[in-house]
Amino acid sequence: MKHLIILATFLVSIVTTAQTNYEQGMQKAFELWGQNNPTEASNLFERIAKAEPENWLPPYYAAQVNIINSFGEPNEEKLTAQLKKAQDFINDATAISKNNPEILVLQALLHTAWVAFDGATYGMTLSGKVVELYTKAEMIAPDNPRVVYCKAEWNMGGAKYFGQDTKPFCKDLEHALELFANFKPETPFSPNWGKDRAEMLLESCKK
Repeated sequence: MKHLIILATFLVSIVTTAQTNYEQGMQKAFELWGQNNPTEASNLFERIAKAEPENWLPPYYAAQVNIINSFGEPNEEKLTAQLKKAQDFINDATAISKNNPEILVLQALLHTAWVAFDGATYGMTLSGKVVELYTKAEMIAPDNPRVVYCKAEWNMGGAKYFGQDTKPFCKDLEHALELFANFKPETPFSPNWGKDRAEMLLESCKK
């Protein structure tokens, strides 16, 4: 009995230490990202992913860092390398958590980065995939604020590109902000981004 208690205490200690290392690593990675060190942040998320092979969040954020950093990148070679790396991380996250609306949104954003870089080249091949991803994510999680806001931003971008009115999508941004107000992440590190961007886009609706 004594040995069982010692073993149980030891196992709890290992789990607690591992959890602490995970939390410290994730916090450090977010700090690096916030300090404008995306490469270091991505590398740390990647190391955490290797240590947490059943956790989809580290590869998710490793992908997100690379995707966000790709918008506005003028060098095609650098852009290709970043988005290929991001795609590999998305594939890893998807293998762990299938039909995850957060990952579907991230995949749509990766395609959007290509379209933003060269709409004439990538718009025809990737626009349909983006719409399909948002439709699927919305079916799975209609109350996820990132699904609603990112889909609205995509639709607004398409309307602008074709010289159409973006106002019809402003109500979707209003709905997204209502969802953000009531959204509670499952864990401290679960995705909880997008509110500021949605507010900024909605403000542009009023102009």
